[in-house]
Amino acid sequence: MTDHLTPARVRVAPSPTGDPHVGTAYMSLFNLAFARKTGGRFVLRIEDTDRARYVAGSEQQIFETLRWLGLPWDEGPDIGGPYAPYRQSERLDTYRPYVDQLIADGHAYYCWCSPQRLADMRAQQAASKQAVTGYDRMCWGMTREERATLPGFSEQPVVRMRIPDDAPTSFSDVIRGEVNTPRPDDQVILKADGFPTYHLAVVVDDHLMGITHVVRGEEWISSTPKHLLLYRWLGWDEPLFAHMPLLRNTDKSKISKRKNPAARLLWFREQGYLPEALRNFLQLMGYPAPDDEGVQSFDDFTDGFEWAKVNTVGPVFDLKKLDWLNGYYIRALDDDELARRIGEHLTYTREWDDATPARHREVLRAAVPIIKERLTTLGDALGKIAFLLAPDDALTVDDDARAQLRDDAPQVLQAAIAALEPADEWTADAIHARLQSALVDGLGLKPKFAFTPVRVAVTGARVSPPLFESMEILGKDSSLARLRRFS
Repeated sequence: MTDHLTPARVRVAPSPTGDPHVGTAYMSLFNLAFARKTGGRFVLRIEDTDRARYVAGSEQQIFETLRWLGLPWDEGPDIGGPYAPYRQSERLDTYRPYVDQLIADGHAYYCWCSPQRLADMRAQQAASKQAVTGYDRMCWGMTREERATLPGFSEQPVVRMRIPDDAPTSFSDVIRGEVNTPRPDDQVILKADGFPTYHLAVVVDDHLMGITHVVRGEEWISSTPKHLLLYRWLGWDEPLFAHMPLLRNTDKSKISKRKNPAARLLWFREQGYLPEALRNFLQLMGYPAPDDEGVQSFDDFTDGFEWAKVNTVGPVFDLKKLDWLNGYYIRALDDDELARRIGEHLTYTREWDDATPARHREVLRAAVPIIKERLTTLGDALGKIAFLLAPDDALTVDDDARAQLRDDAPQVLQAAIAALEPADEWTADAIHARLQSALVDGLGLKPKFAFTPVRVAVTGARVSPPLFESMEILGKDSSLARLRRFS
């Protein structure tokens, strides 16, 4: 076993089977924190042996989303390293000798059972409610010729582990202590297509790449005895295992891409969450918050990281907390940086492109100070400034905004126009002063009734960013054009 205080070599090994799962980021974050804490190395390996589920482009999405999230790796398929290649599909010649060794040593055997025969076997076991299920070892000890004489024969065999009677059913976990597991069955380790299964490839790769700590989700606890057997049969030192709690929905079910869009790592970028906010949120999953608010940089998280602090109770994926954190991080940005981030987001979502007028970006920068407090995500920004970008003669007035106007709205707007037309200074303060004098002092209206018709005419909405600052950004001509159009 490897001392957990020495420089660690850890890895994350996602499969390119579609949009990256948020769990990939979750595991990457804890692996990277531990590697940095110990002065070790963080490895990204692509486990692409399941060719039936392989999705072109998924690998690149894994790279891009982890980099966007600020979780860089020290070795991987795209940057290389001393243990390359880091794609399992490029390592097929590596696995076969170990399969042959396991067969020669009596720890594995060929199985020619057809998929239909295996399905029938499982159905019979379920119907009879057998206490022990799994492969019935029909092919154990047979030659190909002997097995071919029996029903349910397949030309292309798989290779299975031969699980001994004294197979391990417990192991020591860095997070959980002693863990008990079910007895494993005769797991397939080489498929009929010649590709290794996860169970063989992960053990071979982790050993050859010098992985000292296998950090993964708790769904792999039941597989650990199979992996321990393979380590022992092949005469290799075992790594330490740390099984993280699963991310769960608010109903405590396992978070999945089928049921929850937030299980897709890309979803967070599409919605406009900041990477630093999402990192902070994932740090809180299964790990104690540094204070009541839970705000903590990744560097501070890394400095104090300890496996003993991980809570094994499945953390609830509460997006309300993420929204709060994202708002906090948005308001911590200076205005120039926030405008840049919003622009990048709009480019990423293709709402803006090279043909977007330069004026739009100028308006965005000018509006950042008045919308900043109102943003939960970067994706909220465009909706907040849409009225500033709309042509004056195309501004849409919301029905609920129109409905709140009193009968004296036309009179109020005419007075506003008369007060603003002579203005030489067009600043928020100057606009406010002229309208205050004309509408509140001159007409004797309460501010609510004085400024509401102006707000509706200028913004088209019942609720908007600060009115006078908005009018300053619009400019005198546009503001007056909107007031005249609605009066």
